[in-house]
Amino acid sequence: MKLAAWQAPLLPRGSPVALDLARERIARCEAEGIDLLLCPEALLGGLADDADHPTDSAISVENGQLEKILAPLASDSVTTIIGFTEITPAGKLHNSAAILHRGAVLGVYRKRHPAIRRSVYSPGEEVPVFTIDGLTFGIMICNDTNHPELARALVARGARALFVPSNNALRPEKADVVSATHAVDLACAREHRVPVARADVAGRSADRVAYGTSIIVDAGGNILALASPGVEDMLVAAIDTGKGRRGA
Repeated sequence: MKLAAWQAPLLPRGSPVALDLARERIARCEAEGIDLLLCPEALLGGLADDADHPTDSAISVENGQLEKILAPLASDSVTTIIGFTEITPAGKLHNSAAILHRGAVLGVYRKRHPAIRRSVYSPGEEVPVFTIDGLTFGIMICNDTNHPELARALVARGARALFVPSNNALRPEKADVVSATHAVDLACAREHRVPVARADVAGRSADRVAYGTSIIVDAGGNILALASPGVEDMLVAAIDTGKGRRGA
């Protein structure tokens, strides 16, 4: 499988240009024969924890709103994983990632471990895996990767790749998490013998810095592609979707 991990620019909260930028990246993927585009956490609207009005950019899955919003990203050849803030009929917010496959939402993953002690997001409760074109994969969103039991559960359920939408836009004094994040991804790939890909944001805002931790690692823990620091980038690599044997 040919995979792209898009290190997107750090956009202002609620920016309407995210969809247009994603559409441009999908067009590039179509032209280059890339099968899957991994986008960052909360690309659509930004993180609700940082918003004055957290529900302003929230999207419902239940009433067809999500599919309507994602319609411009439909592609016959490129599957897209994209982060957004989900609102449930009960009014709960989830930090979620949607899988858009051939114009339809194949599924949604809800982040199980919101990253800060007090968050407007409710944690997800399920550990789903998804299958496209013969590849079964799992999604972990950013801080989820710091809880290794989740990766173990996904691999136990048949995941042969792990995809990590991230948004490491942090206060300047805490922003340099690049080395630590890469170490987590390398260790995860080596332990479970599956490829790991992470797509982060990069740039600066009035109060946040994102250096960009985007990376693609193969099942042996070797780096296939690494993003340029601090700037938008798109990593492309072919990953082996057959699960490696331990000890090989």
